[in-house]
This record gives sequence, C-alpha cells and structure tokens, in this order.
Amino acid sequence: MEALEEMVGTSPSICAVFDLVRKVAKTDMPVLITGETGTGKELTAQAIHERSLRKQGPCVPINCGAIPDTLLESELFGHERGAFTGAVQQKKGKLEAAADGTLFLDEVGDLLPPLQVKLLRFLQEGAFERIGGQQVLHINARVIAATNVDLKAAIGKHLFREDLYYRLDVMHIHLPPLRERGEDTALMAMIFLKRAAAFYRKPIRGYTSEAIKAIQFYSWPGNVRELSNKVRRAVVMAEGDDITSRDLDLTYETPQSDDSLASLRAAHRRIEVELIIKAISLHRGNLTRAARDLEVSRTTLYRKLRAYNLEKFMPSDAICA
Repeated sequence: MEALEEMVGTSPSICAVFDLVRKVAKTDMPVLITGETGTGKELTAQAIHERSLRKQGPCVPINCGAIPDTLLESELFGHERGAFTGAVQQKKGKLEAAADGTLFLDEVGDLLPPLQVKLLRFLQEGAFERIGGQQVLHINARVIAATNVDLKAAIGKHLFREDLYYRLDVMHIHLPPLRERGEDTALMAMIFLKRAAAFYRKPIRGYTSEAIKAIQFYSWPGNVRELSNKVRRAVVMAEGDDITSRDLDLTYETPQSDDSLASLRAAHRRIEVELIIKAISLHRGNLTRAARDLEVSRTTLYRKLRAYNLEKFMPSDAICA
C-alpha cells in the first residue's frame, strides 16, 4: 500500500495516481485533475504542492462553482478602490495570495468566458490586472485546476475555451471512482473508522460481516467523501462494539456479475487484502485469531501485512498473541 497524506490505497489505479503525483510535483507546469465528485481532487492538488519546489509557499484554493459569478472575478483577481459599488478599498485576489506558491482552481469548468480569457492571459504571460486597475501585475504562481465535468464536451458546446483547456492540461491526472478501486474501499473504511472512533471517543473496533459486504458492494456514487461521511455517521449511531450495515445506512445487495477480465496477480492481491482487512476487523485487531481464521500461520500474516504495508493502518492496540 502507498499513501500520500489522506490518500491511501493498494489498487493499481490509485498507485498509478501516486506515481503521477510524484512525477508532476517535480515540474512547475500547470496540472489538470479530473474525476467524479468526492474522489479527492483537492487532496491531490495539496499532495502535488507539498512535494514541489513551492512547498514553502502558500497553496491557495478557490472553488469556482461555489462563488457567485458577480463576485468570482474580484475573488480571483482582486479589485481597486471604487472599481464598483461597494469597493471601498483595494482588495488583493486569490491569485496574488498564491504568489510563489500554488493556486488551486476547483471546478474550473464553471468559469465564465470573460474570466477564462483573463486566466488564459495569466497562464501565457504571468500577467493580469485587478478589476478597475490600470497597472499590469506579474505574479509567479503555479496553477492546478480540477473539474468533474467533461471539458472537451464543454468545448464542443462553446462553454469552455479550447486554448485554455490545452494550457491547463499540460499535465493530466485522472482520479478513479471508488467503485473501480477494489480493495481500497474496505481499507479506507477501516482507516476512517479508527479516526472517527477516536474522535468521538467510542470503543468501536470493527465491522460486522454484513457491514463489510455492504461496504464492498455499494457503488459509492459520492466516492471517498461519501464513504467518510457514512463511517462517521455509523460511529455516532452505533450502540455495540461493531459497526452494522444499519449503522451505515446501507443494505447488502448481491453484486451484478462482471464479465471483464483481470490479471491473476491483481485479483490475487485484491482478494488477499480484502480477506486480511475483514479478518482483522471481525477479530477486533487480534492478529492471532485473524491468522487462525485465515488458516495461515501468524508469521505468514505478519509477512503479508508488511508486504501490503497494512500494519500502519491496523489498530494501535492490536493484539499480537
């Protein structure tokens, strides 16, 4: 297993993302991060910044879809005193705040055409003006953008500039949805449980068998964010020592058959990781009982925990004998 701060996983798809993050961080090029809502686009941007030569500088996020269009230009580029009604003093925008650091533009697909033009100019020349200003400002900031919409489709509908797209898409990272990450779902459910139980000070150690099945076979349309929220809710609702599917507000449904082929090695790894996580959860961190349930020696279980780098995510008070 690999981890980048809050991002964890063993699946090939997320490991490929980790590899891209490390490579992209060494450059100063713009990055476009795509993926469904809740897949961790902001965490990915933060991971890139923290591994870059700009890590001593600020990482300034702005959600282009959460700010009214009438205010977004001022928030992004700033304004001069008297630029419009209510502009009683000069205001620096997020772009200036990101000087010598990173500007993270979340939901960049929601930018209106006039702002797309100003952003394109900055990417090309490193220059912009505040609203109502005449002075050309030059700022050294890296731009990382993210979106959950199909920008190429938006280009076809004349909603997004093609030249801006190619300026942003110099380096591209696509985050896979949780439903395509196999064993990562059960792994993250264990991690989120450990954190939530500690935060709410509840002595919960694991999941019931039905809860684990529900977690594994739910489609998770809200991805990692939904999983985290479900686990926090379950910890609050739980009355016993184990999380149930009812606590999670999930029901176990038989998964649809999948006729796609996967390599034997990938399938073997996924099954082993899922079974190890399930056994440790059901035995509340007792590794000896987990090994017996898995019909392997304790030494073999320790070796597999190390091989998959799972030991750091096991309960801190796991019982070893």
